[in-house]
Amino acid sequence: MILNHMVEFQAPHLDAVFHALSDPTRRAMLHRLADGEHSVSELATPFSMSLAGASKHIRVLEEAGLVRRNVQGRTHICRLEAARLAEAQEWFRHYERFWTTRLDELEAILREEDQAAAGKAPAKPSNARKKQRSTK
Repeated sequence: MILNHMVEFQAPHLDAVFHALSDPTRRAMLHRLADGEHSVSELATPFSMSLAGASKHIRVLEEAGLVRRNVQGRTHICRLEAARLAEAQEWFRHYERFWTTRLDELEAILREEDQAAAGKAPAKPSNARKKQRSTK
């Protein structure tokens, strides 16, 4: 049933993941963490921001389940937790079939236009061209 399938994608943590990913600074931090663990000060350095500012960004990533922070003395070490990214990817994968179909249709139309411009008639009209003509 479609309704049950869509409920899976309405989990509150998915909203938190997309919120965390909406900021370019946090995306850059995740990118760095993909290479391994980093301290908060190491994550803050490329942005010329205070440790408090970096810590706020990291807190958003932690709340989304994307980062885990361990305290070693006075140093806070962060590491990537990729499971929630996989859930977000699965959400995108559900919609991928829609844009893939549309891109395939566009490719067929462009190929037909290229062939027509080169003076070659296409072997047979594609389904994409038929759909385009029927929707006009």
